[in-house]
Amino acid sequence: MVLTDLQQGQQAVITNLAVANEVVRQRLLHMGMHEGEKVCVKCMMPFGGPVMVEVDGQYICLRRKEAACIGVK
Repeated sequence: MVLTDLQQGQQAVITNLAVANEVVRQRLLHMGMHEGEKVCVKCMMPFGGPVMVEVDGQYICLRRKEAACIGVK
């Protein structure tokens, strides 16, 4: 399952950060998105827009393409 499979308000645990771009992956790691962290989907914008998630008290907006590469369970 990936982050974009979750509905608004659902929580999950990050299992895999398989973002294609290494720069984006490093930035997410610096912002606290580590494997094993709990993530909650706060908002999903319509028409393929960004996804807003909460990780460790921080709100992070991700492109849907990048969110689709983050594995959760």
